[in-house]
Amino acid sequence: MTTLTFEHVSKYFDRSDGTEIRRIAAVDNVSLKVASGDVLAILGPSGCGKSTLLRLAAGIFKPDSGRVIYDDQDLQDVPLRERGVGMVFQEGALVPHWVTRRSVGFFLELRQRESEMPERLAQISRITGFGLDVLLERRPGNLSGGEQQRVSIARALSRDMRVLLFDEPFANLDAKYRTEARVELKRLLNAFPVTSIYVTHDQIEAIALSHRIAVMRDGKLEQVGTYPQLYSNPVNIFVATFIGTPIMNLFPGHVENGCWHGENFGGYPIRNDLPDGTKVTAGIRPEYIHLASDGTYGVVEQAVPYFAERHQVITVHLAGERWSFVVPLHETIEVGSTIRCALDPAGLLFFDSKTGQRIG
Repeated sequence: MTTLTFEHVSKYFDRSDGTEIRRIAAVDNVSLKVASGDVLAILGPSGCGKSTLLRLAAGIFKPDSGRVIYDDQDLQDVPLRERGVGMVFQEGALVPHWVTRRSVGFFLELRQRESEMPERLAQISRITGFGLDVLLERRPGNLSGGEQQRVSIARALSRDMRVLLFDEPFANLDAKYRTEARVELKRLLNAFPVTSIYVTHDQIEAIALSHRIAVMRDGKLEQVGTYPQLYSNPVNIFVATFIGTPIMNLFPGHVENGCWHGENFGGYPIRNDLPDGTKVTAGIRPEYIHLASDGTYGVVEQAVPYFAERHQVITVHLAGERWSFVVPLHETIEVGSTIRCALDPAGLLFFDSKTGQRIG
């Protein structure tokens, strides 16, 4: 297996806005190490540079600055035949007139190793639990979206891999097939431990498949860690609100006499080195807000039941602020009613309102 390292990697593209051409950093000075056998998920909004970073890892794009390193060798110095990159795209990217057998076995065919294919296919079918053999004589036009992605993954796994890359492979599948595909892929990644990067916008997918998650924004890495680390200790407001469902509640406020005060909540101790008047935004996850007879009043705007989880998400508004929290499903809470709720100080995080950076 291979350790994949990005050393201060940047990639630029020229974009025209109709009047002038601007140089945009799709990936901006990214440094990151993916250890041998690790599975890293990359999360971020559309256009943040996730797919560009993946293509840099594959050698499809060449960095404008910095290096991509396989173990201790610059990727640009590794011959194409020796890179050992398997890649699975969102749309499958299968050759339209090739049957599955040839798509999956093409790598081995080029190397005159066709005799290895039956065992490779049997192994993949055995691990995933679906019969790949029934798809072998079909062309992509005769395969469902889920079947095309299974063939794409099998094709990648038929190679002598050092690195396996996924670019939102299940984005076009409906919810049922996405769930099945995640389970199948997890089995494969356990059975074929290979250094992997998985680009997705789906947090559930990232949690289910990866060891660590990297959050990107505007071409930069914001934070890298396990999901619990990102959820509990975000470095800034962007990560705090991007990770977690329902999203973190934010309350603008200021520092006064060593405490944070906002519009509807306040009096919570904060760092004593912040001068009075400092603008600070308080953040708190929905599970740290609860009903309280002596709490702050709010008008119920929405009550959304989640039957499988046995809870409901309540959204409340007051004085221009909104916040959401979770209560048991059996609680009767009507839209338009007035309730009282309080914050648990143990769940409060504080952010600099100007920079968005975590300060407490």
